[in-house]
Amino acid sequence: MKSLLIQSHCVFPTPDIIKTAKFYEQKMGFKAVPYLNAKEPHICLYRDTTEIILTETNGKKVIPNRELYGYGYDAYFITKDQDVLQAEFIKFGVKIIRSLGDTDYNNKEFVIEDIDGRWIGFGIKIG
Repeated sequence: MKSLLIQSHCVFPTPDIIKTAKFYEQKMGFKAVPYLNAKEPHICLYRDTTEIILTETNGKKVIPNRELYGYGYDAYFITKDQDVLQAEFIKFGVKIIRSLGDTDYNNKEFVIEDIDGRWIGFGIKIG
């Protein structure tokens, strides 16, 4: 069967698009490309084969999934070298919510909190 889905991108609304973009650049190694003069202003964040798209909340607070629904991450990225990535994030002061470990759903992962309070998992299936 032919693959119809190729890749996905996260869309993160944020109350301060510039501040959030700087966090991702300075703390998490992303490159920001602004499209602030577009009809729908946004900033694209790139790292390796991953993209995050930041949009404006028009002053509204970001409410993470765990606050809205009682649990859940706001994004999940697949990575093979979690220990290296986690060490890099620690070095740059990113808040680690859950250190690298194995989950009860057979993933090896760690979880960070971004500048807007989102919990983001980085992991991969094991076994």
